[in-house]
Amino acid sequence: MLRAVEFGESDRILHLLTPRTGRLVAIAKGARRSVKRFGGNLDLCNHLRIQVERRRRMSMPHLEQAILVDAHLPLRERPARFALGCYVVEMVDRMAPESGVGADLQRLFDFLRDTLRLVSRSEPDERLRLVLELRALDALGLRPSLRDCVGCGRDATAVRPATLAAARVAFRVPDGGVVCRHCAPRAEGVLPVHIGTLRTLERALHLPLDAVGRLGIPAATLVEARELVSRFQRFHTGLQLRSEGVVDALLRRSSNPDLPPSAASRRSGPAA
Repeated sequence: MLRAVEFGESDRILHLLTPRTGRLVAIAKGARRSVKRFGGNLDLCNHLRIQVERRRRMSMPHLEQAILVDAHLPLRERPARFALGCYVVEMVDRMAPESGVGADLQRLFDFLRDTLRLVSRSEPDERLRLVLELRALDALGLRPSLRDCVGCGRDATAVRPATLAAARVAFRVPDGGVVCRHCAPRAEGVLPVHIGTLRTLERALHLPLDAVGRLGIPAATLVEARELVSRFQRFHTGLQLRSEGVVDALLRRSSNPDLPPSAASRRSGPAA
């Protein structure tokens, strides 16, 4: 379950992600008035088995049944876990298609289900947030090109091993990827990025999801990678996620336990 909106005196409009149809918007009649019908199952991030019925051809589907499969209870035990889970859920809710190729929809559904399970048993930090945001973009069909030049297709990261540590390449945010030294002079608005950072992001995309917690990312690489992914996400989605400020504050607070809560919130900006 991605989102719920109160409607009328007793109904709820629900945004759900399904492996067959993608994002599904349905109405749960009487959900706020009757405890017996749905119980507490209609909660954010819950994994449900649902039955919907479209009573008229052009009408909104009606949710007839919602059986709880997994409430991801450990996700709700710590604020940082729940905030990170909601951050990924919001990204999917804002960007998931309402139809598409079956294999792509199943992959997106599997990603979100597995991500909520992973966050439920993790200690969230900026490294995990970075990896999950990148993989969410990938699952939504927005993978950046981290090796091949978006201008000519050459490997833009090919350098001698002895120069790898200091080698940088241009990342063209509007075009969605790196540009090689031959195409860079013709590109505008490029972001210089170390090749080591790009290779770290490539590893993050290809590791099994349950292994991303073991991915070592040096502090300087994390800062550079975060800037790249953030700028890429905002340009290509046009979204300012409402949960972003809350995640920033809580992750900063967890990494700096001596920081007063008011200071953490002030540094992260409004939570919207």
